Amino acid sequence: MDEDRKSAEYFLNLIKQSKRGKFKLYIGMIAGVGKTYRMLQEARILLEGGVGVKIGYIETHNRKETVALLEGIPIIPRRKIFYKGKGLEELDVQAVINLHPEVVIIDELAHTNVEGSKNEKRWQDVLEILEAGINVISAVNVQHIESLNEDVQKITSINVSERIPDKIVAMADEVVNIDLSADDLITRLKDRKIYPEDKIQAALSNFFKTEHILRLRELALKEVASHVLKKMDNEMSPPQPWLHKNFMACIGSNGKKANNIIRKTARLANYYSGEWYVLYVQTPQERVEKIALNNQRKLINSFKMAVELGGQVIQLKHKNIPMAILEQAIKKNVSTICIGMPYISRWRMLAYVGIYKKILEELKKEGIDLIILS
Repeated sequence: MDEDRKSAEYFLNLIKQSKRGKFKLYIGMIAGVGKTYRMLQEARILLEGGVGVKIGYIETHNRKETVALLEGIPIIPRRKIFYKGKGLEELDVQAVINLHPEVVIIDELAHTNVEGSKNEKRWQDVLEILEAGINVISAVNVQHIESLNEDVQKITSINVSERIPDKIVAMADEVVNIDLSADDLITRLKDRKIYPEDKIQAALSNFFKTEHILRLRELALKEVASHVLKKMDNEMSPPQPWLHKNFMACIGSNGKKANNIIRKTARLANYYSGEWYVLYVQTPQERVEKIALNNQRKLINSFKMAVELGGQVIQLKHKNIPMAILEQAIKKNVSTICIGMPYISRWRMLAYVGIYKKILEELKKEGIDLIILS
């Protein structure tokens, strides 16, 4: 019966996908590689071919070559908002849906909307437009992809706050990498083709260092290659939902470590087209009245991030964390458990050896893999 239900759900998803608009996503390694330029070039080609294209939101950054491409392409007026005494403009989602163009161009996918907007993030606006049956072309830089956040931070020492869930990249019907050599990119920057002169030196000291560009370029190429390979595999051999791997990320109240486990588990689940869960076991030592408020906030933010990335959150109370993990893994038919590197003092290690040995034996018996993430 369970397999019949999953089969029916899979077919229902296929029906929904056929009604949904097509989604094309341009991915770049960094600002200034030409994503917006390429989107506008494509819009002009589509218009010449008789396709009804409109611009929902575009950010030219006053780059002359980009601004010139706007001529002749219909633009949907932006929604004007007054926030904290300032007049701001946002994508008008309802206007896009009402006008219902064949294709709409929406730039800056990772953008955070002004407070009070219907959706918090622009990628949520795009989902709504796709659900209305409108085709969307959008763009994002690789540093804005959630599961790559920690890698980007290690490369650049910068924490990128605006991010999109990996599921948004995964659902794209086409992903295109916009590539440019590090030398060409730096030349464009120095020629004031990316930022105005007063911002050039700061850019050269941060994201636009040659070593940073090369490593971000590698991340972008790998991301697009992974998407293409997965798409090819799915098209050559349509996936059966009951054969997918299911993953479970096990986290504690340490926010940074928990987020790292969540991101890596989400990436694995996305690669294998599997469902995944986030498990938090509250022990008597981590009761609400005993855990610090900042840790409580971090935990809530971790749950929120997990949901945005497509995971399902499980919270339960249990005295024995390993046993709770095993019970939930069996209950949810999990194939792979992901945990962080545990820290156990020497005296506690002696007490836990017997428990962990038993857990590992049970995991082996159930055919469940265990991944310890760095």
